[in-house]
Amino acid sequence: MTKRETYEEKTLGILEPIASKHGTRIYDVEYVEEAGEWYLRAYIDKDGGVTIDDCEAVSRELSDALDENDFIDDAYYLEVSSPGLGRQLKKDRHLELSIGEEVELKTYKPIDKKKEFVGILKAFDQNTVTIDSDGEDLVFPRKDIAIIKLTIDF
Repeated sequence: MTKRETYEEKTLGILEPIASKHGTRIYDVEYVEEAGEWYLRAYIDKDGGVTIDDCEAVSRELSDALDENDFIDDAYYLEVSSPGLGRQLKKDRHLELSIGEEVELKTYKPIDKKKEFVGILKAFDQNTVTIDSDGEDLVFPRKDIAIIKLTIDF
């Protein structure tokens, strides 16, 4: 397991009871380097969406718990936020939570001269993602998908 994966996994374990206590659920945790700085990002969600107060409460408690456990060697910035309306669906749990939702899917290479598709996420497995686009099931090999995210309706 890489350092990044270890930090993310340990943070998930610490965050789970904190998120639950505050009526939220964990969407994702990522430990990334950007412009020479490290960021530990926790994305939380709940039915109806999270508020700034939810993020602040979880952030304060998570920060204290991370200080107590002190397993991250690098200097880093902690960020707790909502995953956003047009959230990317990177992991299986993201896809599972989004079954029945409208998604935008982009492929690396054109399929029938198109690289962008919109439809309702119907199913997924280890190798494929299926969307219903205007009543037609479209099945995409996961290796061919550049990005899949929720659509934003205004």
